[in-house]
Amino acid sequence: MPPPDSSTFPSESFIKGAALSALIPGLGQWMRGYPALSARILATGGVLGIITWGARHVGGVGAGWFVGLLIILPWWCLQAYGASLPVPRSQGDTLKIAWHRAHDLRYLGGLFLVTAVADLAIIVANPDYSLAVFCSRPTGIPGLIAKAQSPLLHVAIGYGFLTLRPWAFVLYMVYAGYGLLNATTNFACFGYGHIRTVFTLSLVAFTVYVFWRRACFRDTRSCPTP
Repeated sequence: MPPPDSSTFPSESFIKGAALSALIPGLGQWMRGYPALSARILATGGVLGIITWGARHVGGVGAGWFVGLLIILPWWCLQAYGASLPVPRSQGDTLKIAWHRAHDLRYLGGLFLVTAVADLAIIVANPDYSLAVFCSRPTGIPGLIAKAQSPLLHVAIGYGFLTLRPWAFVLYMVYAGYGLLNATTNFACFGYGHIRTVFTLSLVAFTVYVFWRRACFRDTRSCPTP
């Protein structure tokens, strides 16, 4: 399905639809005269909420937050984006439009920027914390450099993903390779760690996904179709 032409779409409706659905899922669609679509969006949110609750019940609070970030937040952003289209579409069609325009990669870019802020806050709040780097915990200037590289790289990758710069794909793959190698080495030295395990599995999944979508960094018309 070709994406709709947004050039004729009134900016006021764009702001109203997106802002209302960003506040409450489906509200923008409802206010624009699509109550059935709004109801389906709310029903989908309910199902996703049950899934997130189940993950929290089985795996604890951390698992609930993790599933929420991977499922609820992308869905929330997607339905808000759908409310901004010239003619609001079904959730499946909205996903195809966002996919065609590589908004999934831009979403990942936004997550990188958010994690950059979170990493910086952790560093400032815990100045004595030493990051594990290849079985060592450097301190002093080397330790500061080791900690600072994370938020700096996240900002660079986040910006590159938001703008779909080809160099962002290369930078991410280098960063992912370093992260996997470092995590594997730390596993050998320090043994199992819950956070380390979740990070490693997530990094592998994200890296496979980004590699699959690598053509989007050259031209969105070359993006793999779902």
